[in-house]
Amino acid sequence: MKPLVVILMGSKADLVHCTKISEACKQFGLETVLHIASAHKTAGHALEILQKYEADPRPKVYITVARRSNALSGFTDGAVKAPVIACPPVSEAFGGADIFSSLRMPSGIAPAVVLEPVNAALLAAKILGLVDAEVQEQVGASQKRAAEVIMADDISIHQEA
Repeated sequence: MKPLVVILMGSKADLVHCTKISEACKQFGLETVLHIASAHKTAGHALEILQKYEADPRPKVYITVARRSNALSGFTDGAVKAPVIACPPVSEAFGGADIFSSLRMPSGIAPAVVLEPVNAALLAAKILGLVDAEVQEQVGASQKRAAEVIMADDISIHQEA
Protein backbone atom coordinates (compact mmCIF):
# COMPACT_ATOMS: atom_id res chain seq x y z
CA MET A 1 0.00 0.00 0.00
CA LYS A 2 1.51 3.26 -1.13
CA PRO A 3 1.35 6.03 1.51
CA LEU A 4 -1.00 8.92 0.81
CA VAL A 5 -0.86 12.65 1.47
CA VAL A 6 -4.27 14.31 1.50
CA ILE A 7 -3.90 18.03 0.80
CA LEU A 8 -6.95 19.98 1.87
CA MET A 9 -7.18 23.66 0.93
CA GLY A 10 -9.70 26.20 2.13
CA SER A 11 -10.21 27.79 -1.29
CA LYS A 12 -8.95 27.68 -4.85
CA ALA A 13 -6.77 30.70 -4.00
CA ASP A 14 -4.50 28.19 -2.22
CA LEU A 15 -3.98 25.99 -5.29
CA VAL A 16 -0.53 27.32 -6.23
CA HIS A 17 0.70 26.73 -2.66
CA CYS A 18 -0.81 23.23 -2.64
CA THR A 19 0.68 22.36 -6.02
CA LYS A 20 4.15 23.12 -4.60
CA ILE A 21 3.44 20.74 -1.72
CA SER A 22 2.12 18.03 -4.04
CA GLU A 23 5.10 18.26 -6.40
CA ALA A 24 7.53 18.02 -3.47
CA CYS A 25 5.63 15.02 -2.05
CA LYS A 26 5.90 13.22 -5.37
CA GLN A 27 9.71 13.60 -5.25
CA PHE A 28 9.59 11.38 -2.16
CA GLY A 29 7.41 8.82 -3.95
CA LEU A 30 4.24 9.86 -2.16
CA GLU A 31 0.81 9.81 -3.76
CA THR A 32 -1.18 13.01 -3.26
CA VAL A 33 -4.80 14.07 -3.63
CA LEU A 34 -6.04 17.64 -3.46
CA HIS A 35 -9.45 18.83 -2.29
CA ILE A 36 -11.11 22.15 -1.55
CA ALA A 37 -13.27 22.39 1.56
CA SER A 38 -13.81 25.13 4.10
CA ALA A 39 -14.22 24.50 7.83
CA HIS A 40 -16.30 27.69 7.93
CA LYS A 41 -18.36 27.48 4.74
CA THR A 42 -18.59 23.76 3.87
CA ALA A 43 -18.00 21.84 7.10
CA GLY A 44 -20.19 18.92 6.01
CA HIS A 45 -18.29 18.58 2.74
CA ALA A 46 -14.97 18.71 4.62
CA LEU A 47 -16.13 15.95 6.97
CA GLU A 48 -17.23 13.77 4.04
CA ILE A 49 -13.77 14.10 2.49
CA LEU A 50 -12.03 13.30 5.78
CA GLN A 51 -14.27 10.30 6.49
CA LYS A 52 -13.56 8.93 3.00
CA TYR A 53 -9.81 9.02 3.57
CA GLU A 54 -10.00 7.84 7.17
CA ALA A 55 -11.72 4.70 5.83
CA ASP A 56 -8.79 4.16 3.44
CA PRO A 57 -6.37 1.73 5.18
CA ARG A 58 -3.24 3.24 3.66
CA PRO A 59 -0.80 5.13 5.89
CA LYS A 60 -1.51 8.82 5.43
CA VAL A 61 -0.79 12.36 6.47
CA TYR A 62 -3.09 15.33 5.96
CA ILE A 63 -1.68 18.71 4.96
CA THR A 64 -4.05 21.62 5.41
CA VAL A 65 -3.69 24.95 3.68
CA ALA A 66 -5.88 27.85 4.74
CA ARG A 67 -5.44 31.58 5.02
CA ARG A 68 -6.61 34.09 7.62
CA SER A 69 -8.51 32.23 10.32
CA ASN A 70 -7.08 28.75 9.92
CA ALA A 71 -9.93 26.69 11.34
CA LEU A 72 -9.32 24.02 8.71
CA SER A 73 -6.21 22.63 10.43
CA GLY A 74 -7.79 22.28 13.86
CA PHE A 75 -11.04 21.00 12.35
CA THR A 76 -9.14 18.35 10.40
CA ASP A 77 -6.96 17.35 13.35
CA GLY A 78 -10.03 16.84 15.51
CA ALA A 79 -11.69 14.63 12.88
CA VAL A 80 -8.83 12.27 11.93
CA LYS A 81 -6.41 9.86 13.59
CA ALA A 82 -3.52 10.46 11.20
CA PRO A 83 -1.02 13.32 11.60
CA VAL A 84 -2.01 16.77 10.32
CA ILE A 85 0.45 19.37 9.07
CA ALA A 86 -0.78 22.95 8.75
CA CYS A 87 1.00 24.82 5.97
CA PRO A 88 -0.71 28.21 5.77
CA PRO A 89 0.39 30.69 3.14
CA VAL A 90 1.83 33.69 4.93
CA SER A 91 -0.15 36.83 4.14
CA GLU A 92 1.39 40.25 3.89
CA ALA A 93 -2.08 41.81 4.21
CA PHE A 94 -2.18 41.26 7.96
CA GLY A 95 1.49 41.76 8.67
CA GLY A 96 1.80 38.04 9.34
CA ALA A 97 -0.65 38.19 12.27
CA ASP A 98 -2.94 35.63 10.60
CA ILE A 99 -0.30 32.95 11.27
CA PHE A 100 -1.30 32.95 14.93
CA SER A 101 -4.53 31.13 14.06
CA SER A 102 -2.33 28.19 13.04
CA LEU A 103 -0.07 28.32 16.09
CA ARG A 104 -2.61 28.37 18.92
CA MET A 105 -4.98 25.41 19.10
CA PRO A 106 -7.30 24.16 21.84
CA SER A 107 -6.10 21.31 24.04
CA GLY A 108 -6.32 17.95 22.32
CA ILE A 109 -5.81 19.49 18.88
CA ALA A 110 -2.20 19.31 17.69
CA PRO A 111 -1.44 19.87 14.02
CA ALA A 112 2.20 20.55 13.25
CA VAL A 113 2.84 23.93 11.63
CA VAL A 114 5.32 24.16 8.76
CA LEU A 115 5.34 27.36 6.70
CA GLU A 116 7.37 26.29 3.67
CA PRO A 117 5.50 24.04 1.21
CA VAL A 118 8.56 21.90 0.41
CA ASN A 119 9.26 21.43 4.13
CA ALA A 120 5.65 20.38 4.76
CA ALA A 121 6.18 17.67 2.15
CA LEU A 122 9.47 16.68 3.80
CA LEU A 123 7.79 16.30 7.20
CA ALA A 124 5.03 14.20 5.62
CA ALA A 125 7.70 12.02 3.99
CA LYS A 126 9.59 11.61 7.27
CA ILE A 127 6.39 10.56 9.04
CA LEU A 128 5.34 8.14 6.29
CA GLY A 129 8.92 6.89 6.00
CA LEU A 130 8.40 5.27 9.40
CA VAL A 131 6.16 2.72 7.70
CA ASP A 132 7.54 2.72 4.15
CA ALA A 133 11.20 1.91 3.48
CA GLU A 134 11.15 3.39 -0.05
CA VAL A 135 9.92 6.74 1.24
CA GLN A 136 12.52 6.65 4.02
CA GLU A 137 15.19 5.99 1.40
CA GLN A 138 14.01 9.00 -0.64
CA VAL A 139 14.20 11.19 2.49
CA GLY A 140 17.77 10.04 3.09
CA ALA A 141 18.72 10.73 -0.53
CA SER A 142 17.21 14.21 -0.28
CA GLN A 143 19.15 14.95 2.89
CA LYS A 144 22.34 13.70 1.27
CA ARG A 145 21.83 15.99 -1.75
CA ALA A 146 21.24 18.97 0.54
CA ALA A 147 24.41 18.19 2.50
CA GLU A 148 26.44 17.84 -0.69
CA VAL A 149 25.38 21.34 -1.78
CA ILE A 150 26.56 22.80 1.54
CA MET A 151 29.86 20.93 1.35
CA ALA A 152 30.44 22.10 -2.23
CA ASP A 153 29.64 25.68 -1.20
CA ASP A 154 32.12 25.46 1.67
CA ILE A 155 34.84 24.21 -0.67
CA SER A 156 34.04 26.91 -3.23
CA ILE A 157 34.44 29.83 -0.84
CA HIS A 158 37.90 28.60 0.13
CA GLN A 159 38.96 28.22 -3.50
CA GLU A 160 37.78 31.76 -4.29
CA ALA A 161 39.82 33.34 -1.49
